Amino acid sequence: MADEKKDSKKAKKPAAKKEAKKAPAKKAAAKKPAAKKDTKAKKAPAAKKGESAKKAPAKKAEKKPYVPIVVRASSKYVRVAPRKARLIADQVRGLHIDQARALLQFSPRGAAHDIGKLIESAASNAENNHDLDADEMRVAEITVDEGPTLKRFRPRALGRATPIHKRTSHIAVALSPEEE
Repeated sequence: MADEKKDSKKAKKPAAKKEAKKAPAKKAAAKKPAAKKDTKAKKAPAAKKGESAKKAPAKKAEKKPYVPIVVRASSKYVRVAPRKARLIADQVRGLHIDQARALLQFSPRGAAHDIGKLIESAASNAENNHDLDADEMRVAEITVDEGPTLKRFRPRALGRATPIHKRTSHIAVALSPEEE
């Protein structure tokens, strides 16, 4: 009886191996059609997304918040160091345009003249391009970024030379109507 049990176990193992070899072939064949079904399933939700996109404009019919018009002007390659120009820009930021003009007109710093011209340019852009009153604007934003540096050399004693860096600035101004 013990011999019969061993024989039956041996007989079962090869049969199981044969079935195992057949099973992966069936699974691989089963995976390919399943992949095709997935592509059909993916197309169906895309159609639903299209339907929801049609419904979206109905939701956008709600009132949008009021966004004030912003008038911009910029000046590039201004021959003033950005560090010096930022001192003036910080004084002018947020002021009413009349106050900014007065402050820049009487400022002893050289960058004040360039920033004053830029604010005047932005004010004329507001009048000509957007039909706004330039006297009722305020300086919403003013940024001073670094431009390229001009590198020069100065002769010194014993045949040496020392570098001189002539810095430039990119200045941008944004004006917006005064909030009431």
